[in-house]
Amino acid sequence: MIPPELRTALATLATADELLVATDFDGVMAPLVQRAEDARPLPESAAALRALAEVPHTSTALISGRALASLRHAASPEPETLLVGSHGAETWTGPNAEPLQLTPVQAALLARARQAVASVVDASPGCRLEDKPAGVVLHTRGAPDDVASAAVDAARGRLGELDGVQVTDGKRVLEASVVHSNKGEGIRALRELTGASAVLFAGDDVTDEHGFAALQRGDVGIKVGPGATAAGFRVDSPADFAEVLTHLLQLRRAAVEN
Repeated sequence: MIPPELRTALATLATADELLVATDFDGVMAPLVQRAEDARPLPESAAALRALAEVPHTSTALISGRALASLRHAASPEPETLLVGSHGAETWTGPNAEPLQLTPVQAALLARARQAVASVVDASPGCRLEDKPAGVVLHTRGAPDDVASAAVDAARGRLGELDGVQVTDGKRVLEASVVHSNKGEGIRALRELTGASAVLFAGDDVTDEHGFAALQRGDVGIKVGPGATAAGFRVDSPADFAEVLTHLLQLRRAAVEN
């Protein structure tokens, strides 16, 4: 069910001269699952985003905490869809986009951060480590709550001793990155790249709050699920967001055709 006030905002958004539809993946396009590699977008969401990318004067993007390789595997995006991974540290804006390259100092710092997280994982049953091109992630979704809490505290303490490491909290994850970036920076870069006059951004996690904070007047921010947020609108689940995307597609097609 789309709230009436959100329907009104979408109707206005759909008339933008240049529209950017940007969305997080996990918990928004796809339901959250125990194993990140098993996540897949809801068919209705995937179809709507694919169709939006084909509408004139409309750009689409996925902005995720996942590494780009993981995002491509899980989302199977269309070539037209722009990608921002690792909370903004990695971007794909076309075949000529430059891949992420760490400096020798960053690479050495990343190795130390990985060692710190690995030592916590070794002592924390149910936790696991994920490597990213610019960071390392502690996943605690498979651990009991007490083990997860202790692991996050321990990892945060050890990472805090490493100058230059950015630590970010998420849902049952703690991520350390040697490239300082966030989803807000990703949205600002995509807005400039696409020339968007209006942006829709949807997210479900605390890491998406940077994205909501980057929105401007006339943009639409949608929080998927519970929790405090700066987003102007909220829906309950990825299934509800699929309905939002499908409705926006209908509105956008009508607006462009007219």
